Amino acid sequence: MSPKQLFRGLALAEAVTWTILITALILRATAGLDLVVVGGSIHGFVFLTYAAIVLLVGVNQRWSIGLMALGVVTAIVPYATIPFELWLVKRGRLEGDWRREAGEHPADGNVVNRLLRWGLGRPVLLTVLGVVGVAAVFTALLIVGPPGGREA
Repeated sequence: MSPKQLFRGLALAEAVTWTILITALILRATAGLDLVVVGGSIHGFVFLTYAAIVLLVGVNQRWSIGLMALGVVTAIVPYATIPFELWLVKRGRLEGDWRREAGEHPADGNVVNRLLRWGLGRPVLLTVLGVVGVAAVFTALLIVGPPGGREA
């Protein structure tokens, strides 16, 4: 799977989970069905996964820190990941394959790029570490509780 395919899939998944969350909020307000916990949990997990993929793809594609931050911020605004992904495609920012080998770019020798290449050389391990990392952050956030405190 190319960086473009992975990013596109997560951008779409993030938008779909916004739909799930918004639908759950509407059902709670109109029909008294409290599905927000499920919708919120699904959305939260996908949000964290999207943020991790923004960082992974961003380093691979040599995006600036500002562009990576913008990518993460788009997940906060409902459906903004889709136009952001389209903008990246239009500008060629998702073109190319995974950088498994060092090139002649000055940044290729830094720690972040060496870790990227190490992980890309072990895709199963990178995936497992990514899932465990996202799950650990998700669990910690569940322990902390929802934004704004607990409802009575």
